[in-house]
Amino acid sequence: MTRVGRWIKRGLLLALFGFAALQSWYFLHIVYWRYANPHLTSFMEIRLDEMRANDPRAQIAQSWVPYEKISTHVKRAVIAAEDDKFIDHEGFDWEGMQKAIEKNQRKGKVVAGGSTISQQLAKNLFLSPSKTPWRKLQEAAITLMLEYLLDKQRILEIYLNVVEWGNGIFGIEAAAQRYYKTSAAQLGPAQAARLAVMLPNPRKYESQFGPRLQAHANRIQSRMASTDLP
Repeated sequence: MTRVGRWIKRGLLLALFGFAALQSWYFLHIVYWRYANPHLTSFMEIRLDEMRANDPRAQIAQSWVPYEKISTHVKRAVIAAEDDKFIDHEGFDWEGMQKAIEKNQRKGKVVAGGSTISQQLAKNLFLSPSKTPWRKLQEAAITLMLEYLLDKQRILEIYLNVVEWGNGIFGIEAAAQRYYKTSAAQLGPAQAARLAVMLPNPRKYESQFGPRLQAHANRIQSRMASTDLP
C-alpha cells in the first residue's frame, strides 16, 4: 500500500471512530435520561445565545414538571396537533411524511414537515434547526435510540418539558405561566389546544395568533377526546 493509501485508510478509520464515539455520546445521554431529567438542550443553548446577543443578561424560562402534573388536555392536544399516530408508530410516521411531501410540492414551498414527536425531541435535545441532509440523518438515528431506550410516556414527558413555546419560553410549565398565569396541571381544553397549535412556529404565533390559527385550535380541541395517551 502506498503512503497516500495508508493516510486515506487512517483518515477513514479516524472518521469511523469519531462517528461511533458521537453516536455513543448520544446513546449514553438517552440512557441517563431514563432516570434523570435533561437540563439545557441544544435548542435552548441556541436560543439563549441569540437572546444574549441583544441582552447579555437574558435568561430562558423553563421549569420541569413530572408527567402526572401536566394537564391531560395538554397531552391530548399536543398529540392530536403534532403526531396523531404517536402511540402506534416506532418513531416515524411514513404516511404523514408522504402527505407532507405532496403538500409541499403542491404549495411550491415547505409548509408541512411530517415529523413525529420523537423526531422533534431528537432535534430539540441534540441538534440545530438546520435542514441539511446530515442533520436529518442524525435526527433519524437519535429517534431510533429514543424509541428503543425510552417508553412513549417518557418521550412525551421530556418533549412537553423542553419544547419551545415562544421567545425564551421552554416547556409546558413556563408556557402555562406565560400565556395563562396558571400551572401546567390547571390548563383547560381550549387553552391546551391553543398552545398545541403554536408549536410549529411558537415565536411567530405568540404575537400573531389570528383567526385561522384559532380555527385550527378549535379543530384540535374537537379531536382531543378521541386521542389516546401513553
